[in-house]
Amino acid sequence: MLENPRSPRVRAVAKLTKRSARQETGLFLLEGPQAAREALAFRPETLVDLFATPSAMERHQDIRDAARAAGVEVEFTTEAVLDAMADTVTPQGIVAVARQSPTSLKDVFAASPRLIAICEEVRDPGNLGTIIRAADAAGADAVVLTGRTVDPYNPKVVRATTGSLFHVAVAVGADLADTTSRAHAAGLRVIAADVGGDDFLARRDLLAEPTAWLFGNEARGLDDEALAHADLALRLPIYGRAESLNLATAASVCLYETAFAQRARG
Repeated sequence: MLENPRSPRVRAVAKLTKRSARQETGLFLLEGPQAAREALAFRPETLVDLFATPSAMERHQDIRDAARAAGVEVEFTTEAVLDAMADTVTPQGIVAVARQSPTSLKDVFAASPRLIAICEEVRDPGNLGTIIRAADAAGADAVVLTGRTVDPYNPKVVRATTGSLFHVAVAVGADLADTTSRAHAAGLRVIAADVGGDDFLARRDLLAEPTAWLFGNEARGLDDEALAHADLALRLPIYGRAESLNLATAASVCLYETAFAQRARG
């Protein structure tokens, strides 16, 4: 059992909350039973370490069984060690370390996608995690992150995906011009979500076709250079008195409306 919160091994895990350590090692941090459960179910080969307190393993025996089936050893720790490893103030007794496994941009478009989300300079970890989760729920084929978007392996992003990081293809560090060029070559229409765009409902019929949604920065949206890469821009209507919609909420609506349209067409 790991008992010393200041041991080199514990410190190495804790360092994964920092982007520099993640870039250097190619690893990232998972916290909580749900993240461990999804990793074991969908990408067990990426798991490097799985740490848990004895009481947490008692509460989550399905994780213990899944780890055994996947050949992943559970290493027991004290509560103090878990606290030292985790990014959250109140960890839930389980922490894991996994290898980063982004999908290449080439593979994203080689799979003939019908629905993808492109994130250009999305900076808030919670927003990005929620967009990845919404894309997964809507059945999107991939999420492409440009180089100016927050690291998807940031612990806050990982938590916000609630496991969807292991379900949907995620490409990182992409160039926006290259991404939209590949999207066009693959037969997708690139639609920017922008407050200056056309009314969403007036162009809703377009969503049944293969679509790449382009989402921008939370505060500034998409600049003119980014908008120039899109075929058109659409805005969601505001029927109440809200000044605007949160980025992740707007992205969820756009992705689901497209999923509905594409499935209705069959």
